[in-house]
Amino acid sequence: MPRFFVQPEQINSDTAVINGPDVKHISRVLRMETGNNLTLLDGRGNVYLAQILEINKQEVHCRILEQQEATSEPTVKVTLVQGLPKGDKMETIIQKCTELGVSSIIPLAAARSIVKLDAKKAAERVQRWQRVAVEAAKQCRRSGIPEVYMLSSWDEILQQIPPDALVLMPWEGERTKSLREVLQTRPMAPGQVYIFIGPEGGFEEEEVERVKEKGFYPVTLGSRILRTETAGPAALTMVLYQFGELG
Repeated sequence: MPRFFVQPEQINSDTAVINGPDVKHISRVLRMETGNNLTLLDGRGNVYLAQILEINKQEVHCRILEQQEATSEPTVKVTLVQGLPKGDKMETIIQKCTELGVSSIIPLAAARSIVKLDAKKAAERVQRWQRVAVEAAKQCRRSGIPEVYMLSSWDEILQQIPPDALVLMPWEGERTKSLREVLQTRPMAPGQVYIFIGPEGGFEEEEVERVKEKGFYPVTLGSRILRTETAGPAALTMVLYQFGELG
């Protein structure tokens, strides 16, 4: 059955409205008609079975038939804090991490980030990255869409981390404490996990010290150095697998 994301405010009690590019896709590509059923998702994990009532050039009006159980969202909420990489690597990272089950992504203006964005360019990039997350969520049939936040500084990110969150920083300078060791010492799955990944060139020691001062964990992912676009999905996979969200 076709699936479409809508904004939560587009669902009102027992009715819903679809607008934007999906209208053309429904009417001209899928050639759906009044009376056809489809699945609506509000990006927050809510799933609805709906029936088309009316199709016009701007909107598709639907009747909500029932709210269904969402089964594709991890119970462990993982936020990826990604040091801003160069080129289109961020899009690849967002796409793959969305498929795996990340809950949110925060681009970090790290010391060794080669790309420097002003406020306008950062806002434009975030809009594009959010669209990448939406398309990836559609492709892998998730019921939620990861939120891509604005490009942030260290201070902004460290201040927002909940006190009970598990915070991990894969870092090539760590030699003894492995990600596996840290995860296996947890008696139960945490509600939230933050994973910090450096840009090309990794994190500077001063940045690592800031994390240590907060009581968080620099960890090693093993003897091989991973590219920035590989490290995030790899660490996310390990975390979700350990807590029973994959496999």
